[in-house]
Order: sequence, then structure tokens, then C-alpha cells
Amino acid sequence: MTHQDGQELTRSFKYLKIGLGLSLGLMGGLAGLAAGALTAPAAAQTNPAAAAPASPIAGPTYADLASLADAADLVIRAKIRRQSLLEPARAPGLAPGFARLYVEADTLALIAGRASVGARLAYLVDVRLDPRGKVPKLKSREFLVFADPVPGRPGAVQLVAPTAQLPWSAELEARLRPILTELYAPDAPPRITGVSEALAVPGTLSGESETQIFLATDSGAPVSLSVLRRPGQAVQWGVSWGEIIDSAARPPAPETLRWYRLACALPPQLPSSANLARDLAERRLAAGDYAFILSRLGPCERRLTAPG
Repeated sequence: MTHQDGQELTRSFKYLKIGLGLSLGLMGGLAGLAAGALTAPAAAQTNPAAAAPASPIAGPTYADLASLADAADLVIRAKIRRQSLLEPARAPGLAPGFARLYVEADTLALIAGRASVGARLAYLVDVRLDPRGKVPKLKSREFLVFADPVPGRPGAVQLVAPTAQLPWSAELEARLRPILTELYAPDAPPRITGVSEALAVPGTLSGESETQIFLATDSGAPVSLSVLRRPGQAVQWGVSWGEIIDSAARPPAPETLRWYRLACALPPQLPSSANLARDLAERRLAAGDYAFILSRLGPCERRLTAPG
């Protein structure tokens, strides 16, 4: 995000810690909330969903789904059994036009997870009020829940973002599953945390050059970008996901995890400190090739999540 997409999103958007003594019974759960600690979202006022008008929100983008899935230890299809409204005094940081609910839900399916999950869930969620200012009825509705288990509290989970409960549909789940497949693959691309070095080298012919840009990752795994310019030919660029800089490297396909790692994590300009060239023309060439890559990746569109 740099954006440090998934890792920092997990920390900056984990937002509603359920109090001591939380149980799966509604009354017991509310008593636990009253007696225990409740941490409101630190970025509640900057939540994209909270800042939007009270009209229906467009569905999640690829970047939204990838960010939520990357941040969550659990991706669950759940059906709401009960809901209870928390009083404003017990909902610090609540955005205007929203209500905070204590929710119990049945686990219909664990779609993906790095932890186990029981048959019943309990969590807090902020929901938008309807046009009449009323709290929506969630009972019997199905949702995709992106969450982490609460240590020491079986059945309690913690949403990874204010928008981490999405209405379930077969279409939405079908969009999500390829993202999860890539995320859980042994060769999943690492998270990009910044630009380490960049160097542009002019060729012997006029208009000929090659630029190499080396990226920093959370795991230390090497990732590099290359731009090759030859007279009379289209500019070629690609990504190498390993130690070897592949001259045949190609750009990532749009709306794939590799695309997301780059488009949603790279800084908007090449950092001056990363540009190793001393010659002014070569520095400009490196910065221009970096901007060229960003233009080819396209924007990282988000509707429900925010960059770190």
C-alpha cells in the first residue's frame, strides 16, 4: 500500500473487537459487550461506504474483493439468525447514517480459511440505515463475511474492514473464488511494499534503451519490471517474478492477483531516491518508463475499501 495492500489493510481495518465474555447466545453476547472492551474503527469516518450518499452502493471491484480476501483468515458464507442494535454509547466511532449491530449467524460454508470455524458465528457489523432512517432487517439473509477469529472466544469473529460483510450471490462468489485460488496457491505473488531501485540505460542506437525497476516485497521475494525500447518497434514491458530477469517477461493480465499486486501497490511516481541514474536524461527516462508501466496497468478502482 506505498499501499502495502493486504498486510496493512489487515491492521488498519481490523476494527471491532468483541468484549470479554462474548457468547453465542444473544443476551449473553450483549452482556459481554456491555462488560468488555469495544474498539471502534480507527478510520470509520474515511470508510468509503460511510462517506457515500445514502443511496445503494455499486458492487465491489476486483481490488475490493482482493483486498478483503487477502486481509482475512476466514471467508465465510453465512446466514443471519439474529441481530441486536447497540446503543450509540456502545458504538464509538460509528459513522452518521449507520447502525452497529451484534449479529449471530449460521455458517453455511467456509469458502476459504487459514483457521477453523464453527457452525455458529457472532460478530459486530456497521450497517447503513434505510431511507427512512430504520435499521435493515438482516435475519435469514446470506452474506459473504471476511473475518479473523477472535483468540480465546470460540465462535466470535472480527470483520477485517467496515465493508467486510457483503450480500451473498452466486455471481459474487464466482468472482471471488478465482481470487482465493490465486491467493492460496504455493506460487502466489508477494505483496509489493515499494520500489527499491531503478536504472535506465540508453542503447547504441537513437531511441534505444532498457529500464530495470526492482521492487521491494513483504517476503523479500524478488520482483522486477523491465521496459525495452527499440527504434521502429512498440515499447515492450513485463514483470519477472523471481531471481532471473526474463527478457521474455510479459505484463500481468488485468484483474488477476499479479495485476492487483502492482496496480494497487505501486507508488504514483518513481521515488527519486530509487532512481540510480546520475545523468539527468537517464533519470527522466527511468521516471518516464515507470509512468508508462502505471499507464498500462490502469487504475486500481475501489468502491468499498481504501488503500492503506
